[in-house]
Amino acid sequence: MDMINDVKQFNRNGLLEWITQRVTSVVITVYVFFVTYYLLAHPDISYNEWRDLNSLFLMKTLNILTITSIAVHSIIGLWGVITDYITVRLLGPKAKLLNVFFSIRYYYNYINIFSLGNYYSLEHLSL
Repeated sequence: MDMINDVKQFNRNGLLEWITQRVTSVVITVYVFFVTYYLLAHPDISYNEWRDLNSLFLMKTLNILTITSIAVHSIIGLWGVITDYITVRLLGPKAKLLNVFFSIRYYYNYINIFSLGNYYSLEHLSL
């Protein structure tokens, strides 16, 4: 019964990260399959058709969900690699310094991941 309560509470035992990675991978897969299908179904696609597709609300939503999913998926994956493989047991005393360096970079990227979206927006371009 203890395990069921742990699952329901989502306390920091890795379950939330595991579920998040699975959900984000499904979103990324759906996006890749849809874009691949669309490009195969329209082999002579023009810029105007591509722009019209991407101007749909559903496609804008899918684009944002996919970009966010890629960011979250990679952040969780990097965190897993850093905490699993940069250890004192595997790399010796230099592992502590590397772990601190990569952790700082990880948290820096985690904080700035969504603020960069404003910088790279296409609103300032006149198409």
